[in-house]
Amino acid sequence: MSTTGDEAANYDAASNAAVTALNGMLPSSYRAPFWLAGPHIETIVPALFSRLPTPAYRRERWDTPDGDFIELDWVDAPASAGAHAPLFVLFHGLEGGSGSHYARALAAEAHAHGWHAVIPHFRSCSGPMNLLPRFYHLADAAEVDWVLRRLAARHAGPLVAAGVSLGGNVLLHWLAQQREDARIVRAAAAISAPLDVHAGGKMLASGFGMIYTRSFLKTLKVKALQKLDQFPGLFDADALLACRNMYEFDGVVTAPLHGFRDAHDYWTQATVRPKLGEITVPTLLLNARNDPFLPGHVLPARHEVSDAVELDQPERGGHVGFMTGPFPGRSQWLAQRVTGYLSPYLPASRAAPHAHG
Repeated sequence: MSTTGDEAANYDAASNAAVTALNGMLPSSYRAPFWLAGPHIETIVPALFSRLPTPAYRRERWDTPDGDFIELDWVDAPASAGAHAPLFVLFHGLEGGSGSHYARALAAEAHAHGWHAVIPHFRSCSGPMNLLPRFYHLADAAEVDWVLRRLAARHAGPLVAAGVSLGGNVLLHWLAQQREDARIVRAAAAISAPLDVHAGGKMLASGFGMIYTRSFLKTLKVKALQKLDQFPGLFDADALLACRNMYEFDGVVTAPLHGFRDAHDYWTQATVRPKLGEITVPTLLLNARNDPFLPGHVLPARHEVSDAVELDQPERGGHVGFMTGPFPGRSQWLAQRVTGYLSPYLPASRAAPHAHG
């Protein structure tokens, strides 16, 4: 039996309403277009085919306290916004950066609101290889703490922060660890964060999930070999090249370089879901229930998070997808959902000049 686009949309709305009512949440405003059929298409099409703005980035390099460096890409607020315009800070996903589709969309939306925007790159993600025998990881809250506190100290206006996928997971760790001390940001948002790393890793280690895994490993292995050139003997090159999934890579590279006993210990400590009750800063937690990186049954219910956390769990959307409209689609919904959530926690600023997509 076939269904029309309207019938499919009605089914999604009814299903989403049932799930959210069961978990004590309000229904999501996201509706996937009928022509995006399935979680993988909903993930891949926005990443590869979105018609995106081209923000005018300005790059800055910071020396880190441990003798390394990071690079940040800025989009300055319009001159009319004034010296105290808000600053939107975005932490990117695994092997992402300021050129990622979500970063470009969010930076442009922040600029349209009259905000500054900055994308700090995790170490090794801005182009040049970082200097120390380390990279970045899913629980790298100390790095986020240093970045946000330095930004807060030098910026005259208020801060808001968002993180996507890995960046969202790290941001949530920081919010939970810092509790009241995280109030240097007025509000935060985490998009498609892998809240249960064991469950997400299992999905990515089989079936179609291996397509994403191979894509990640392709660049991660290149970087790891560059790191071995810097520090011969840091880990086993043959073991690295033999890695077939993220668990194996994390066991050879990520865990030992960042102080974890092994991949299991790393994934356990990186799993942030049990800590969501500790967050005190207003935080949007946006996860599609059909995310191919994380099974919907592990998403938290209302009683599992603090009162400061707003859950948005649309039935569809994929991983950092959330495209809307007729083919070839529009990618504004995600950026507008995030900035729309953050805006009430900031002084009145210039509204975005376009309607919600």
